[in-house]
Parts: sequence; C-alpha cells; structure tokens
Amino acid sequence: MRLVDGVIRKSLHSDVTLVNQVADYIVNSGGKRLRPALVLLSAGLFGNISANHLQLAAIVEFIHTATLLHDDVVDDSSMRRGQQTANAMFGNAASVLVGDFVYSRSFQMMVTIGNMRVMEVLAQATNVIAEGEVLQLLNVHNADISDEAYLQVIRYKTAKLFEAATRLGAIASNASAADESALAVYGMHLGTAFQLIDDVLDLSGDSQEIGKNLGDDLAEGKPTLPLLYAMRNSATRQSSMIRNAIENGGLDNLPQVMEVVKNSGALAHVKKMAEIEASISCVAIAHFPESKYKQTLIDLAMFAVRRDY
Repeated sequence: MRLVDGVIRKSLHSDVTLVNQVADYIVNSGGKRLRPALVLLSAGLFGNISANHLQLAAIVEFIHTATLLHDDVVDDSSMRRGQQTANAMFGNAASVLVGDFVYSRSFQMMVTIGNMRVMEVLAQATNVIAEGEVLQLLNVHNADISDEAYLQVIRYKTAKLFEAATRLGAIASNASAADESALAVYGMHLGTAFQLIDDVLDLSGDSQEIGKNLGDDLAEGKPTLPLLYAMRNSATRQSSMIRNAIENGGLDNLPQVMEVVKNSGALAHVKKMAEIEASISCVAIAHFPESKYKQTLIDLAMFAVRRDY
C-alpha cells in the first residue's frame, strides 16, 4: 500500500497549481484505501503482485476520489473523514473540475497498461457508477421506493467499484474466467455490505468516529433502508414523521427519527442484511487455497459489518 501511495502521488502531479492543491488535499485526507487494497489482495491469491497491480490499485482509488469530489458537490456536503470537504475548502467549481482531472488521469493510466480487458472493466464500472448517481438523484425525497430499487442504487453507486477492484486483481494475474467471476461476486457483495453499514452508521454512529455529520442522508432526503424499514414497521404517527423527513429533507426531527429507527428494529435488520451479504462474499472465494491474502479478504468482509466508522 505504501508503493500504491507512491504511484498515486506521482500520477496526480499537474502543472496547474490548483489541481495539485485540491488533489493533494483529498488524497491526504485519510480514507481507508479499501478499494486499492482489494486489487492487491485479489492479486495475492494468485501469487504475485506486479507493477501493473500497483497501477490498477491507484487507478481504482482515483476513480473513487473523483466520485467523492463530485458527490460532495451534488450533496452539498461540508464534512468528510473528519475534516472539511474539498468543495467546502476550495469551492464547488474547483471540486468538479479537479474531479474531472482525476477521472481523466485514471484513464491515461489505464492506457499505459495496454490491456483491453482492463479498459473494458473500468469503462463499464465508471459508466454504471454514473448511472447509480443519477438513480440516487431520482430517488431523493421518494419515501415509496422499494427495497430492491434502493439496493440497485447501492450496487451501481458503491458496490460496482468494489467488484471492479477485485476483478482487476484477477485479470492482471491472468486468472481463469471462473476465478475472475468468483472475485467479482466477492467484491459486489462486500461493497453492498459496506454501504448498508454506512446507512446504519448515518443514523446511529458517532460523528467523530465516522468522520461526517450524522443524518447527512436524511438531511438530503435520501431514503435509506433503515429509514424505509422503520417507516413500514412503526406506528402511524412515527411512520408519518419519517415519511415527512424523507419527502422534505432537513434535520428538524433528527433525534426523534433516530429514536424511532432504533425502536423499530431497523438497525438490527439492516445489519443482518449486511452480514448476509458479507457471508455471500466469503463463500464466493472459499475455493481458493488458504493464504494470508484469502484470510485478509475474509477479515475485510467481517470488518465491513462490524465497524463503527
């Protein structure tokens, strides 16, 4: 991962000062570096982590970084990873444009690898992620969205890049189609579990621990699974309060909404869903020989559902 950080810093350089300032700010702002780690761990299953794997890990992180820069502008977020977002620090225009720079730099790096399959996977992933962003936008303030429709947003917006990361580790190791597919399943379900727990933490975590303001999703009128479950499994008055919060946004009743969500069993329900997703991810890689890489992938699945940040 230190080598990947070196590739990231070298590849982000620009002759434009503001690009360097914004890019350095977000790259140095913490983050779990989970997606690039998945590239390396998947590669490790096949024995060798090459320079191409390091490059792919950095590319995946760049795509993630670009989506964060754009997301925070769309969501008007002011805090991420315990500090000001790039748009709060540098303005919306700079964040969007530097996000474009980071995206396009990732595709420049893809070309140097010279593998059409890599290009295919990443081109499809970035397109699906964009579709997920638009789907989420269409669902804002919609209290009648189905669970499956919401899960589709998660799979597109979040889990798709997890899937691409694990798939790329296999592709760059010349793995079989079956092994590539198994790792893609692992990544997709891990990413889904990860986002479900994010939804839980948005309504129950510690803002200092999770590095962002509690209730951000509710403030934006995003109908997450804990809210939907609580709305469908609470008394009429409490259900109406949650519906109103989703349809109108804002945090006027955040403490009351959080109490209703907790009392409805929604948090436990969504955590259970995340545990099932994590279990599916572990089953997908069960056939690989035992190794420190396989064990770490299993540990990551457990971390995804047990974390409090």
